[in-house]
Amino acid sequence: MSTARFLRSKLVPACILVLGAAAWSWLAALFAVPPAFIALSDGILALGAAVLWLWQYLRARRRLQRLRRAAEEMGEESYLLGEVLEPPADAVEEEYYAVMKEVSRSAVGAAESAIRARDEYGDYVEKWVHELKTPLTAASLILANGGDAHRLRTQLRRADNLAESILYYARLRDPGAARRISRFRLREAADEAVQGEMELLLAAGVRVEVEGDAEVSTDRGAAVFVIKQLLVNCAKYCRGGRVRIAAEGNALTVEDDGPGIPAHELPRLFSRGFVGSAGRRAGGGTGMGLYLVRETCAGLGIRVAAASREGQFTRFTFTFPQ
Repeated sequence: MSTARFLRSKLVPACILVLGAAAWSWLAALFAVPPAFIALSDGILALGAAVLWLWQYLRARRRLQRLRRAAEEMGEESYLLGEVLEPPADAVEEEYYAVMKEVSRSAVGAAESAIRARDEYGDYVEKWVHELKTPLTAASLILANGGDAHRLRTQLRRADNLAESILYYARLRDPGAARRISRFRLREAADEAVQGEMELLLAAGVRVEVEGDAEVSTDRGAAVFVIKQLLVNCAKYCRGGRVRIAAEGNALTVEDDGPGIPAHELPRLFSRGFVGSAGRRAGGGTGMGLYLVRETCAGLGIRVAAASREGQFTRFTFTFPQ
């Protein structure tokens, strides 16, 4: 803080002081107070004000210098500055101090959320790149060994699924992403998802049955994406099995007769980055498939529930808003 700026902030108090001194001098003269005493009292008042303002200036400058040094030492973490503010010196500063503490806590929370989201996104992209290399490498080997068309399409389908997943993840990170709400039949969405994943399903020997029908209003593309994610999991974990997709009322059920999910893993099934025992046996993965399913459904008001019995079945039920 510059000296000139500090003095400008004292213009109003100085004017009040001058007016007060003038009023005192006038009243004192009316009562025949000796001019020397009047001059002395005015001088003492002026000197007291000057000493007070000098002390305030030096104290404020020291505090600001310490604050600037703290900000420089924190570097990129300067948003934490509000947490190291010096204690207030008077009642007015106490009010400002309380407000700044609240603002600081809010800023710290927002900054930590942004950092966590950035780290999570970077972590997912790293896993995604690692996963994408697998089908691309497989496709290159297939081409180098004569180019079996069916096997090549299967690997390209896997790569396409991974690309679609990261696009949906990016959409989840954007609160303003547009939703295309329309009214459609669930059987049509299920058929579209099955056709899209046919290469993977055939390669895994998975049979799919679609039963029933219902009309709902939501984002059709998102509904197809959700069903695809489950079919991709079925192709990975239920080789040679059967999948039943049934629509009734405002609900859609996807059930397979695969190895099932251990009871202790069910509570974490939709957690971000969670890879269950079946996934680890199959070589791991990003652990984002079911997380994307849950978050996509949450953004559309669709309730999703999972049930499973180890060695018998796994069932996902989606309840669409009326």
